[in-house]
Amino acid sequence: MTATIQQMWEWLGQVPDPEIPVISLVDLGVIRSVDQVGGEWVVTISPTYTGCPATRVIEMDIQTALSARGVAVKIRRQIAPPWTTDWMTDSGKAKLEAYGIAPPQPSGGPQRCPHCASTDVEKISQFGSTPCKAQWRCRDCLEPFDYFKCI
Repeated sequence: MTATIQQMWEWLGQVPDPEIPVISLVDLGVIRSVDQVGGEWVVTISPTYTGCPATRVIEMDIQTALSARGVAVKIRRQIAPPWTTDWMTDSGKAKLEAYGIAPPQPSGGPQRCPHCASTDVEKISQFGSTPCKAQWRCRDCLEPFDYFKCI
């Protein structure tokens, strides 16, 4: 099948992150580029951190999603420059918050509780359900929540 770069981006935008399924790999910012080199599609990814255990799953999910559309693809990992939360889309940040995960903030902590929108929040632990997240709690609704750390 002949695909366009726009189609490739659209299809990749439907591949969910394996750890946070409400956000796509494109929204997360791990898809760095999509190119056609010598007739071969190359998708470049930057893992959220060098030792991310989901990297192999991400690569397999990309291959599976594109091969289902008749597109063979080579995956290339790029670790420099390192992935940053600045690469997340605004749509992705909104999806995180709707899911109950506070999106990254330049201030170094969540602005509000993703459950009740209270600004009275406190850090419980620098480490959350994955190394990319910290554990916080709302003092108003008393619900714990993950905060996606700025990296």
